Amino acid sequence: MNKPQFAVIGGGVIGAGWAARMALSGHTVRVYDPSAATNAIVDGTIERARQAWVDLELPLASSPNLSIVGSVAEAVTDADFVQESVPENPDLKASVHAEIESAVASDTIIASSTSGIRPSTMQASLSHPERLVVGHPFNPVYLLPLVEVVGGEHTPPIVIERAMAVYRDIGMHPLHVRVEIDAFIADRLLEAVWREALWLIKDGVATTAEIDDAIIYGFGLRWAQMGLFDTYRVAGGPGGFRHFLAQFGPTLSWPWTKLMDVPEFTDELVDTIVLQSDEQSGHLELNEMEQTRDENLVAILRVLEKNRWGAGNALAAHRANLEAGELSSGPAPISE
Repeated sequence: MNKPQFAVIGGGVIGAGWAARMALSGHTVRVYDPSAATNAIVDGTIERARQAWVDLELPLASSPNLSIVGSVAEAVTDADFVQESVPENPDLKASVHAEIESAVASDTIIASSTSGIRPSTMQASLSHPERLVVGHPFNPVYLLPLVEVVGGEHTPPIVIERAMAVYRDIGMHPLHVRVEIDAFIADRLLEAVWREALWLIKDGVATTAEIDDAIIYGFGLRWAQMGLFDTYRVAGGPGGFRHFLAQFGPTLSWPWTKLMDVPEFTDELVDTIVLQSDEQSGHLELNEMEQTRDENLVAILRVLEKNRWGAGNALAAHRANLEAGELSSGPAPISE
C-alpha cells in the first residue's frame, strides 16, 4: 500500500512539529524553509517528538524519511498533501501558495496552518481555490491531536473529507469548523482568556505567575480532560446544566469582564509582562521547558488513553493504526 507523501512549507515550530508527526507515522516528508535555522529546529523537534513517542510506547518509524530541501518546488513536487506553515502574513502566504500551485497537480490539497486567516481570503489568489483548506494545529503538533479544518467559499465537501482523512491517518483529531470565521473556534476561546489576563496585569491585579497558577492548579486541570461544558454540567450537581445556568447565568450581566476591550500595548505594559515572565521562568532554558511540557503531556495522554477519554481516544486510534500498519494509500481525487 502506497503511503501519502507530504510536503511542509515553513520549518518553524509548527512546521517542524507537523514534519515530525508525519515522518514518525511512517510517511515521506520534504520540508522547505529559507531560514538558516531550519535544520536545527527540525532536528531538535524530531528528537523531542521521538522521545515523546517512545514514552507513549507508540510504534514509530525507526529511520524517519524526512529531508530538508532547497526550494518550494522541490518540496512539493509529487506530494499528495502540502501543509503550509509560514508566518501569519497574507501577502507572504499568497506568494508561497502561488509557488506551490505551479509545481503540484491541480487536485493536490494545500492546507494552511494559519491560526486566524479565513480560507476564502487565501483562496482569492489561487488558480484552483477549491483545493485550499485551513488545517490549524496546536503546539506541540506531534503530541496535541486537535486540528481545526476550515473550508472557504470555494471548498467542496470532498476536500474537507479528504483533508480530515489525511489528518486522522497521522493520529490527529480533525474538528470541522462548519462556519468560516476569523480565528476559528479554539483561538477565539484562547483570545478571550488572553484579553482578561492582559487587563489583570495592567490593572495590577495579578502577575504572569499568579495567572498561570490560577490555570494550572485549577480549571486547566479540568479543561484538559473534560472541556468547558461538561465541566459545568458536572458543577450543576444532580440538577445538571439547567441548575448550573439558573445559578450562574445571571452573573453574566455583572461587570466581571473586559472581554471586548483590549489594553493598549504600551512600552510600560510590555516591560511589565516581560519582567514578570522573566521572574517566573527566566531561570529555565527553553529546551528544559519544552522537555518538561512534553513529559507532562505524555503522562496526561497516557491516563486519558487508559480511561478511554478525550484526547486519549485519538491516541488509542493512532496506536492501533500504527500497530496494524494501516496507513492510507493517499487522498481520493477532488472530483469524487
